[in-house]
Amino acid sequence: MNLEEITDKIRSFRDERDWSQFHNPKDMAIAISLEAGELLEHFLWKNPEEVEERIVERRGEIQSEIADIAIYLTELADNLGIDLLKAMEEKIRVNAEKYPAERVRGSSKKYTEYGEASE
Repeated sequence: MNLEEITDKIRSFRDERDWSQFHNPKDMAIAISLEAGELLEHFLWKNPEEVEERIVERRGEIQSEIADIAIYLTELADNLGIDLLKAMEEKIRVNAEKYPAERVRGSSKKYTEYGEASE
């Protein structure tokens, strides 16, 4: 299935339930944030070993939270007339400029922490 097909399924699911009235940009953004919080709960207060264990033990629950986020994000983009794949492609291009591989490889610093390009 491609993004257009899944977007159509999401739209149909929403419209069959007459939920479009509730899916305004503000509420969709809040829903994404809430679902992201539910995903984060799986990892809160866990050390790396516990995280790995949690991933194995609760994979289905984690997968479900990721799917919720993806569904809401896909619908929000559709509702706003944003081509999600093009937006992602553009963001990757912008990030490649901010974070040139030869300068940032192996570092987690933000691009603003790297000083001038003439170094």
